[in-house]
Order: sequence, then structure tokens, then C-alpha cells
Amino acid sequence: MFHSARIKLTGWYLLIIMFISLAFSLVIYSMITREINHFEQAQRFRFEKKLRDFDLPVPPGSNIRAMKILIENPELIEEIKERVAMTLVIINGGILLLAGGLSFFLAGKTLKPIKNMMDEQNRFISDASHELKTPLTSLKTAMEVFLRGKKKNLEESESIIRESIIEVNKLQSLSESLLQLAQYQKPNGHTLFKKISIATIINNAVNNIKPIAKKKNITIRSDVEDCEVNGNKYSLEDLLKILLDNAVKYSPKNTTVNIMSKKTDGHIEIEVKDQGIGIDDKDNPHIFDRFYRADNTRSNNTHDGYGLGLSIAKKIVELHHGSISVISKIKKGSTFTICLPIKQEINS
Repeated sequence: MFHSARIKLTGWYLLIIMFISLAFSLVIYSMITREINHFEQAQRFRFEKKLRDFDLPVPPGSNIRAMKILIENPELIEEIKERVAMTLVIINGGILLLAGGLSFFLAGKTLKPIKNMMDEQNRFISDASHELKTPLTSLKTAMEVFLRGKKKNLEESESIIRESIIEVNKLQSLSESLLQLAQYQKPNGHTLFKKISIATIINNAVNNIKPIAKKKNITIRSDVEDCEVNGNKYSLEDLLKILLDNAVKYSPKNTTVNIMSKKTDGHIEIEVKDQGIGIDDKDNPHIFDRFYRADNTRSNNTHDGYGLGLSIAKKIVELHHGSISVISKIKKGSTFTICLPIKQEINS
């Protein structure tokens, strides 16, 4: 699809370039031939004027006679015009070859962002379909088995309903995450930036995650150097809730999660450090990819998730023109570091 589109676009580029080149060549040829004719006429006029002024006989072998023959020779004038035309043809041939290669290269560069966007969209649809298929299949199978059973009782019905609600909750969580990711992926999405307190953002995120941490007896400690930054309050709270939720989710019971912030040169750094299962080196480059889950999380069924949280976190950081990185060791924990510029363009 894109190869044929690239060929067509190359053809259009080449057609435009050659049209301009040929138009210029015609103008140049017309100007040169006009100047040649004008020069020939001017030289003849000056030569005849000199002969009239001096009124000299012209010897048969004189230079003056040779000059007159040269000036009045129409074959020579036509040969000069032909040489000019041939030179322009050769130049246009070179332009055709060069423009063909450059047009093909430029067409590829032009279509590359569109191709990447289409590939990304196709991957998104494929991944989302795969993730949606599992809970839907589970729901369908459970209901079909129940309906095929001859003896149905209230207890079994309640069990089926409870299992179905679990799967429905998973579908709801996935759909909400997909909508959230789509929101932050909008290329022209309008995000309201205002002056906000980092301490307020961190405290709100911590208070939101504390009930989850309490179930595992995990303590969340914060060491915050407050400052005001220009950003979007709700998206930054989402960012920290994602990181804190992951830290709690992948940490064993009776451990500690630390969140710290400090000002650096024109930036604010926020660290979320846990004592969890860690991330393998081979998984590190991919953890911010959509739907990616490390092998050690896939093998542990207690960790629910679809691999969208960190993708959303990265999009939020990019929205604020910042960066996010991670340092992690297996069974030692992970430290996520966010670096955000303090000054951003504020939308009124």
C-alpha cells in the first residue's frame, strides 16, 4: 500500500519539478536565441556603418570580408541555437535523474509519519482486541457451561454471577485505561496548564493509594520539597497514582514505598521507590510500551493489569515536556524518576 503510494507521490513530485524545469528551459532558450539574433543584427549594423564611414574597398582575402561572412552566416547562427537547445536537453536529463532519486527519497520521508501512525493504530487495534478477547471468552464460556447444566441451583448461579462481575470489572478497567490513553495521545488535544503545588499533587495521589497499600500493610513515606510548577493537576495526579499503584502492587507485604521530590536547575524531580519484585534488564527498554508486561509479572497471576499504566504515565510526562526513567534490580525494587520543567506555557 505505502510502496504504491510512494511511487505515485514520487511521480507527482517529478512531474512538478520537470514542468518547472522545462518551463524555465523554454524561457532561457527563448531569451538566448533572442539575444543571439539581437547580437547578430547589432554586429551587422556596426560593421556596415564602419564600411560606410571609411568607404574602403574590401580586398578579396581581407579580415573585414571574413568578419562580414561570419556575421552574415545564418548556418552558424542556427548551429549556435542547436547547441544551446542540446545543452538545455542534457541539463534537463540530469535534472530528471537527480529529481527522480530525490523525489523518491522525499516521498518516503513524507509518508513515513503516516505509515508509522497507521502501523501504531493497527498494533493498537490488534493488542486491544487480544486483551478484550480473554475476559469476553471467559464470560461466554462460564455462561455457556452454566446454561448447558441440567441441574441449576441458587448457589451455582451466585457463583457464576460473582465470576462474571470480576471479568466485567476487568473489561471496565481495560476500557477506562484505553480511553485514558487515547485522551493523552490526541495530537491536538487541549490541556489546561496552571500553577500548581507539587506537594498538593503528591499528597492527593498518596491519599488515593493509601487504602490499597493498607491492605498489604505497606507504608508510603513522602519527603517533598514543595514548589509551584506549570502543569495540569489531574493528569499529574494520574501520573503519580499510576506509579504509586504499581509500586504497591508489585511490592511484598510489610514493605515501604518512598516518594520524594526536589528542585534542580529549572526542574522538579520526583522519585517513586519501592522494594518490589524489580524489572529484568531485558524488559527495561520495553516497560513503557503499550500492553507490555514483564515476564515475572505475567507469571504471577496475583498482579492484575494490562500493561497500559506506564504507557499512560509516559504520555503524561511527554505532555509536560519532561522525562521519565527507571532503575531496577530483580528482587531489590525499582526507582522511577520523573523530571519536569518548572516553567510551562500557561493556557488561560
